[in-house]
Amino acid sequence: MSDIDSFNFSEAWSIPQAPTGYKSGFIGIIGRPNVGKSTLMNQLVGQKIAITSPVAQTTRNRLQGILTTPEAQLIFVDTPGIHKPHHQLGEVLVRNARIAIDSVDVILFVVDGAQPAGGGDRFIVDLLSRTENPVILGINKIDQQTDSQQLDRTYEELIAPYQWRIVKFSAFTKEGLDELLQLLVTHLEPGPYYYPPDLVTDQPERFIMGELIREQILLLTREEVPHSVAVTIDRVEEDTTITRVLATIHVERDSQKGILIGKGGTMLKAIGSAAREQMQKLIAGKVYLELFVKVQPKWRQSRFRLSELGYRVEE
Repeated sequence: MSDIDSFNFSEAWSIPQAPTGYKSGFIGIIGRPNVGKSTLMNQLVGQKIAITSPVAQTTRNRLQGILTTPEAQLIFVDTPGIHKPHHQLGEVLVRNARIAIDSVDVILFVVDGAQPAGGGDRFIVDLLSRTENPVILGINKIDQQTDSQQLDRTYEELIAPYQWRIVKFSAFTKEGLDELLQLLVTHLEPGPYYYPPDLVTDQPERFIMGELIREQILLLTREEVPHSVAVTIDRVEEDTTITRVLATIHVERDSQKGILIGKGGTMLKAIGSAAREQMQKLIAGKVYLELFVKVQPKWRQSRFRLSELGYRVEE
């Protein structure tokens, strides 16, 4: 028997035995880009683990958020928005989202309740109609609805042939989230703790740090450098008083590098300052952050570069 075979992950992670009748399972959060999937997951687990921005297609990697309650452990799988891909990166993201549909126990199909159902929603409904997993339609952004009856009807008609359950909520104001959780738990089967009860994500801190930097780039540059950016964390050094983080921002063109650095380095300084504040909340300590910008031509079109930067097709 190898060392890996004999290693007890439950003991190393201090995973207790679940009480009799305890429920657990994986819930895939599926939907078009920018419908609020990441905001929803952050609210459900009670901590910021997924980045959010007004720019569509923010989520790239499949990210798991963990919520442990006295009656159930819910593992939320936040997926990239399903859309028509325009490059190799887009194809990888959409393929990973499709894989998630069949690898979870329950599917939460999130839609933008402030907008009527559209072609993108119909495409996802067609995909979900082929799965045997239970599907719940989550109508998000009810705080932004102007004519709720008319808007809701477009989604109700869309899923009428499948008789999926519907729940309405606002990930922003938290209205309706208790009802959503109760409905999700009813669809779970009895099961163990998959993760320690105090864990909120399966991703390492390095990954979250990189995402926090990318979030600030999206927020501060908007449409100027939106999806041509990847972030790698090159080094993390910790001592008793401060954590030093060195990171590289990868772009495709020299012009994008110039935008990120800004006149006299002002933009890069603003990105670093805002990301550092978020990192300090993440680790509950002081952070020194140093950023570099590197041009990687056409990295989104290269399978090798995508893999090198951490974007792989899920198995």
